Amino acid sequence: MRGKRPLTFLVGSLTPVLEGTLVILVISFALMGALLSPATAIGGVFSPASVAIVVTWVIGVAVINRVRKDPRWSVSAAGAHPGRKNRRTPHSEQPLPFAQSSTTRVATFFLFACLVTLVAGVGLEITGNTLADRAGINGVVFGATVLAAATALPEISSGLAAVRLGDNALAIGDIFGGNAFQLTLFALAELIAGAPVLPSAGRLNGWLAALGLALTAIYVSGIVARPQRRHARLGLDSIAVLVVFALGTAGLLALPD
Repeated sequence: MRGKRPLTFLVGSLTPVLEGTLVILVISFALMGALLSPATAIGGVFSPASVAIVVTWVIGVAVINRVRKDPRWSVSAAGAHPGRKNRRTPHSEQPLPFAQSSTTRVATFFLFACLVTLVAGVGLEITGNTLADRAGINGVVFGATVLAAATALPEISSGLAAVRLGDNALAIGDIFGGNAFQLTLFALAELIAGAPVLPSAGRLNGWLAALGLALTAIYVSGIVARPQRRHARLGLDSIAVLVVFALGTAGLLALPD
């Protein structure tokens, strides 16, 4: 980012706080689902926690959209630059690359990019498992670091584009929203497997879920507290996230498999 202010200072909106709260909710349900017995599965397939995650995500998105359209509070955040509040507002930083393209062309390009991401995701999973085995690295540790960085590339690219367009709130919402939605895929995994998957999460994945709660809470706090200065181009909340993530990843090595 350009300028002297951190991203969480520029957001100036409480909508991302609701999005972060939704992330915390669905991760909490995942942690509870990991403690349930497989015998509690609905129809022998779906964990009650997986169903709760999907229902909570749908309701949460509806609530966030309603609050966005009809906020019951007003926010005064001097120096904030959240970006567009609706699609009718033009981008202030620079024009959209596809501003002159037809809706059909843009939708086709979007669907093509989705398909590439889907196919590449399968390749990442297969090659990631192979690399972890050959390097002798625990699969969860490899997934929490190397594979996680690779699968986060779509959020990185879309987040950078949002920041360049001046939509700082969108950059936060993109990351929070992606994290919340991905947990709904537990239900899809159970549908494919024909059995509940959350009870087999284990200690390492439980540790990672708790780490996700901590990182989300730090950034939610940053949006509210609005740190004003950057150090090495990072806000204090981002520095705290890096430290906590490093310590949390190191903690994986101290846990029994």
